[in-house]
Amino acid sequence: MTNATPQPTTIPPASTLPGGVAGARPRRYDRSIVEGPLRSAVWKLAWPTMLTNLLGGLQGIVDHVMVGNLVGYTGNAAIGVANQIWIVVIIFISSLFTGMSVLVARFAGAGEEHKVDRTVYQAFLAAAGISLLVMGPVGYFAAPTLLDLVNAAPAVQAEALPYLRVMMLFSIGLLVFFMLGGALRSAGDARTPMVLGVVMTVLNVAFNVVLIRGLGPIPAFGTVGAAWGTVLASGLVATYSLWKLWHGGWVVSFPRSEGFAPDWTIIRALFRFGLPTGIQGIAMNIGGVLMLAFIGSLAQSAAAQAAFAVSYSQLFSLVTWTAVGLMGAAAAVAGQNLGAGKPERTIEGVAVAARIAFIGAAGIGAMFFLIPRQLLAVFGMNEPVVAELGVQLLRVLSVSGLFIAVALTYTGGLQGTGDTRSPLYISIISQVVVPLGICFVIQRVGQLDPIDIWIAILVGHATRCTLSVIRFNQGRWRDIHVDIDARRA
Repeated sequence: MTNATPQPTTIPPASTLPGGVAGARPRRYDRSIVEGPLRSAVWKLAWPTMLTNLLGGLQGIVDHVMVGNLVGYTGNAAIGVANQIWIVVIIFISSLFTGMSVLVARFAGAGEEHKVDRTVYQAFLAAAGISLLVMGPVGYFAAPTLLDLVNAAPAVQAEALPYLRVMMLFSIGLLVFFMLGGALRSAGDARTPMVLGVVMTVLNVAFNVVLIRGLGPIPAFGTVGAAWGTVLASGLVATYSLWKLWHGGWVVSFPRSEGFAPDWTIIRALFRFGLPTGIQGIAMNIGGVLMLAFIGSLAQSAAAQAAFAVSYSQLFSLVTWTAVGLMGAAAAVAGQNLGAGKPERTIEGVAVAARIAFIGAAGIGAMFFLIPRQLLAVFGMNEPVVAELGVQLLRVLSVSGLFIAVALTYTGGLQGTGDTRSPLYISIISQVVVPLGICFVIQRVGQLDPIDIWIAILVGHATRCTLSVIRFNQGRWRDIHVDIDARRA
């Protein structure tokens, strides 16, 4: 596999080169992000990530389609419940990558290559240690208790437990993939993560087809086969990626002259900028888990959980996959332009990303509103009660997607500039307090129905959008300082 991204060939001015000699080593980073038209810069970073997310989402769709048709809707509910819990756990480690992306974008914008490479290596070191020494063993033994928290039906728990344990124990491959994608995009290369994502998706689909349904001497693993397919595919891609980072050839690499020990100055900086994002992700997903608990308290809990797992966790991802791609583009453009001393380009770049996200969400929302039953039928959601609840939710999400798409791009703008605390506070208010508060009040004063939960989700997304736009436009991110050279440990 080779790097699909042409490397920039701009030569620095002679006065900036050793001895003032022109024609020395070319710059590593693509300077069009901080010097060229913003619309093309945003789109150049966004479309490979959007395509990667859309193709990568096939693994979840394949999981649900195959499990739904071979195991039944309890298998769909099991994957949805297990993934909700797994994301809560993994999001803390992934927060390191947000801190890494803040630093990489700033240093790449300023042209400080050595700082970029040091940051990437230390992010990998910290994430691998936490994943292998903490997340795997603790997650394995805590999995039954975590499933109890979401009120999953016994049949759903039976399918979800082995799935969740496999994902907990062997998550390192996905973490390396997430880390590398964030580093490359923040440094201006979004095409290489796209190529790796396509390869991982193809491998994942192939493994799933074999492991979920069985083939020849290989037995049918059912729901847990989907987890094995994911960890095997991501593990193979991660192995290649680490080899490439060590041997060079990408826009980021591991430094060869720094030694292998942790650099606590960098690791503290990763946590300084990343920890609020980690807490934000945990809060949002705990909110999701508690929302599942409300769904589990309904009279037809299993049907509602299955509708939620497919409509929200899978089909609504068509909105979030594209919006997250634009969020990453907004973060990279914002961070690099701020690092280059161009805050006005930061503001304009985020606004461009938000407009593109809104248009994309409107197109996907039209499908949710006009052909919801056909979309649900792909997942084997044909039982009348489950299908009706799914249609109801998709039509609410057709509007909700507009708000969350814009909110995510402005979240990217805040995070890319180093303001990772504001999205934390906004998410706690909009994704936890507001929707759960609505459900709690309705449950206490009357009867909680599925439509009440769906509307609560919509109100939460609208709140997040409003607060994110207001906070970014206040411009307090202009004064955030980023560096890793105060004192190296």
